Amino acid sequence: MPCMKQYLNIILCAAAIVALAAGCGHKAKKAEAEAEAEAAAQAKQDSITVATKLSELTDEPVFAIETSLGTIKVKLYAKTPLHRANFSKLALSGFYDGTLFHRVIRGFMIQGGDPLSKDPENAARFGTGGPGYTVPAEFVKEYNHKKGALAAARRGDAANPMKESSGSQFYIVQDPNTCAQLDGQYTVFGETIEGLDVIDKIAAVQTDPRDRPLQPVKIISIKAE
Repeated sequence: MPCMKQYLNIILCAAAIVALAAGCGHKAKKAEAEAEAEAAAQAKQDSITVATKLSELTDEPVFAIETSLGTIKVKLYAKTPLHRANFSKLALSGFYDGTLFHRVIRGFMIQGGDPLSKDPENAARFGTGGPGYTVPAEFVKEYNHKKGALAAARRGDAANPMKESSGSQFYIVQDPNTCAQLDGQYTVFGETIEGLDVIDKIAAVQTDPRDRPLQPVKIISIKAE
């Protein structure tokens, strides 16, 4: 009988452990489901907030690009509505916050907007990231690559014959003479109205052979004025 009692005790203990594990598993699943529901609700609210802010923008909104080396204020053009809407949406949603000016060429331009640049572990892939879509080209003859021009980066013609723009990456002209060749090839969708000196400051930083700043130049935030 003692052996039988021990056997029964073992069975009861095992059953209790299984029941406890099942209870813990149920609680974990419930907590996970609640977290997912909360995240979905927050995402929906964020989407509504961004949509509201977008509806309040002017035809040519001004955004302040706060960087680790100063603030650049840009005005977006009304005649490039697709790029204006896309840049505004990304900026207002915080997409650009924490990204870097990952490509800097003194006497040419400064480039940023790659979400991969938020993580140093992605350094080998900087310049290849985006939101997963492109934006149709919007070439407007009067918008050229003057100093401070805001334009959309894109893949080369061989892989991109329609010259569609990156969904998020952009560049700002430092030297209009060397960038003039880009007119009609890359969509210019805005211009700098304040902070040309900051563009020069960023363009002057030391870079490696791949045109990446040795000391990261961060985009802290991009906010509507």
